[in-house]
Amino acid sequence: MWLCSSTHQHRFLIVWCRQLCRLVSMGSSAESSLIPEGRSRDSAVRRRHRESNTSNAPHQLAQAEGMSDRRRSAQIKSLKNEIPPSQKRNHGREGVFKVSAELRKLCLEDFPADKERYFRPKPTETSEFVFGIAPCLLALTQGRRKAYQLLVKDGEASQRASVLRICEEAHRQGVQVSRVSKKDLNKMSSGGVHQGVCLRASPLSFLTIETESSTSGAGIPLWLVLDRIQDPMNLGAVLRSAYFLGVDKVISSLGHSCPLSPVVSKASSGVMEVMGVYGCDSLEEMLRMKVKHGWHVVGTVGADPKESQIPVIPCSDFQVTRPTMLLMGGEGEGLSMKLLSLCQTLLTISAGRDLSPGIESLNISVAAGILLHSLLLTKSRCLSQKETEN
Repeated sequence: MWLCSSTHQHRFLIVWCRQLCRLVSMGSSAESSLIPEGRSRDSAVRRRHRESNTSNAPHQLAQAEGMSDRRRSAQIKSLKNEIPPSQKRNHGREGVFKVSAELRKLCLEDFPADKERYFRPKPTETSEFVFGIAPCLLALTQGRRKAYQLLVKDGEASQRASVLRICEEAHRQGVQVSRVSKKDLNKMSSGGVHQGVCLRASPLSFLTIETESSTSGAGIPLWLVLDRIQDPMNLGAVLRSAYFLGVDKVISSLGHSCPLSPVVSKASSGVMEVMGVYGCDSLEEMLRMKVKHGWHVVGTVGADPKESQIPVIPCSDFQVTRPTMLLMGGEGEGLSMKLLSLCQTLLTISAGRDLSPGIESLNISVAAGILLHSLLLTKSRCLSQKETEN
């Protein structure tokens, strides 16, 4: 009696496994048909059981156990096949990246939860979104910011060599890397050209002149002083030219000037992450002090300057023979009258033609490039002459 009961239980287990497999493949719709069909199959099992010989029970028991094992293995395989490929790749991994080789193979795959985490920075963190290939890479490598999270556009953009280089640097520093949509990156960069990457990091601030020594590197120092530059694109372009041409220091007025924002960093192609920019509350006091120490304060005016008691000469005729500060004013108004009164020389850029009214001046970033190139060229010539004489 016990043997028959055991055989019946194993046969019923086979029926139940069949129904479970159908439930996995067919979904929740199979639940309504599971019980009725199970009852009909149960009655058929009873009829076969009464007709069968009890002497075959051991063989049937072994056969039922084998079939049950095969059913269970098939069920497990079926469930594994239903796991999405993205979950299979992420299954069992504690982090997004392990080594550089895995980074290139996985193409920046991370957990889905990472797509939500960047919207919730810690309350104690003061951060902003740096965007663009060069600004993000330099922000990571220069170490002037504290990086919190690197966000990369989901898709083929994450497979570019430039993006992978940034991700490798972020991984090396232990910075979290996450994939996000283009819409999210557009929002973080405020519509700027992010090139598929954004870096959430601490902001940069102006440096103070008091913390630095007045002496620069070898040679005659040349400082660029900016007064009320309000357009971040112009400020970024000026910084890029100043860094490229070899200006020793850039100083900006703090009042009525744009801050060192991610837009400035992008416009400077990342120069803002490398070159320190100094801020000054009172340019007048700083200029008076430098004049006492023998510095030459040089201002800039338009191509058709008004009558002035201060000498006005073309920039190509000016020679840097002592420590010099070049002053440039903001968009539209130029230098203030107070700063102009402190200048010892005024420079102008000669036009190549007769100018129509209203377009007698250049953009400040373009003018800065021309003036700095002219001054630094003459500076190098003076240094060469002194070396030859010595």
